[in-house]
Amino acid sequence: MPRIGRLVIPNYPHHIIHRGHNRSPVFAVDDDYLYYLENLFELKTKLGCKLYAYCLMTNHVHLIVDPGNDTEALALLMKGAAARQTRYVNRLERRTGTLWEGRYRSSIVCKDSYLMACCRYVEMNPVRALIVGAPNMYRWSSYSAKIGNPVLFPPDPDPFYLDLGKDEPTRRRKYAEWVLSSVPEGEWERIRRAVQSAHPIGDEKFASVIAEKIGIRLENRVPGRPRKIRDK
Repeated sequence: MPRIGRLVIPNYPHHIIHRGHNRSPVFAVDDDYLYYLENLFELKTKLGCKLYAYCLMTNHVHLIVDPGNDTEALALLMKGAAARQTRYVNRLERRTGTLWEGRYRSSIVCKDSYLMACCRYVEMNPVRALIVGAPNMYRWSSYSAKIGNPVLFPPDPDPFYLDLGKDEPTRRRKYAEWVLSSVPEGEWERIRRAVQSAHPIGDEKFASVIAEKIGIRLENRVPGRPRKIRDK
């Protein structure tokens, strides 16, 4: 899939990956993770962004962010959080230089089951990496908050999550069942390829909508559709 320039659309979720420079560690101890999250939440509130999912790994971060009405808010959020973390680490380690890759990668996400699929992709990252056996065992992601566990940094509820049920216990149960259910073949690879190449993740209709908004033709090479969550 050919890479295109970074696309940012107002009021749409964006799947973001930002890696450490040369894939070196960004977070070493608990205070490093906490400092990043404190700044991330402060900045997203200040800039009017919504944070639907997050996962902080040792050498990179995964985020699902809706920038709201201002497309510049996404870049300001990422730049601000990265700069603060760099100054923090450099001060502690008495070093200079960059902590992150120069550019984060992002992909616009359709506001339907594709959004849920991307949230699952983000929150299952520690399980895929064999760090933990289940997503609720990992401290530095949004999953625990979504299933009702108390956390310091709860994400914003995304539209698809809110449609899972009329009350919070139902939504929590259905979300846990969704995340822990079998993943359709190729889903994670399609999401990974989309964010690496900056292509939107969704169906052909969604790609056409995005193409019309930005005024260029997009070739959607991300086939397949996530399974719907069944009512119980």
